[in-house]
Amino acid sequence: MLYLYIHGFGSSGRGQKALLFKKYFGAQHFFAPSLPYIPSLAIETLEGMISHLRPYHDITLIGSSLGGYYASYLASKFDLKAVLINPSVFPYKTLAKNIGMNQSYHDSSDYAFIQEHIDSLKAYEVTQIDVTKFMVLLQKGDEVLDYQEAKKKYQGCLLVIEEGGSHSFDGIEGHFDAICSFATKS
Repeated sequence: MLYLYIHGFGSSGRGQKALLFKKYFGAQHFFAPSLPYIPSLAIETLEGMISHLRPYHDITLIGSSLGGYYASYLASKFDLKAVLINPSVFPYKTLAKNIGMNQSYHDSSDYAFIQEHIDSLKAYEVTQIDVTKFMVLLQKGDEVLDYQEAKKKYQGCLLVIEEGGSHSFDGIEGHFDAICSFATKS
């Protein structure tokens, strides 16, 4: 089993969650690329990785925030399982406040996020959810996204909803065994 981690907006494959997952699953079973901030390039990169790796590995996607939105699209396209962590449901709405210059959380590099990037996100929206393919982890204390949106969109999927927490998903390591079990279940 190979776990492909998809980070959120402005983050990287070297973020805190990615490092925790890598430690748990091991470097030979976990891959967390740092993706371009331009949605079409991020999707193109991930599609290429999945196409290249799939003949050799069973793949489960793990996506956080915007990465959850991407993971939902890719899981549906490639018929993969996906674990979504406080996923963005409407990034073309929630990320609109980020139009302009932004700074990466991990390397402090500056980049311009423009309306064209926002508009392109709509192409990756999934409206038909295969409830057997998704595990969704939500914390009600998410200060960035409304957990109710994901709860509604992924109704019928394996949902884990916790009181408190944050957008980063506090205590994610307490769910690693359940994630592994979900990924390996036929």
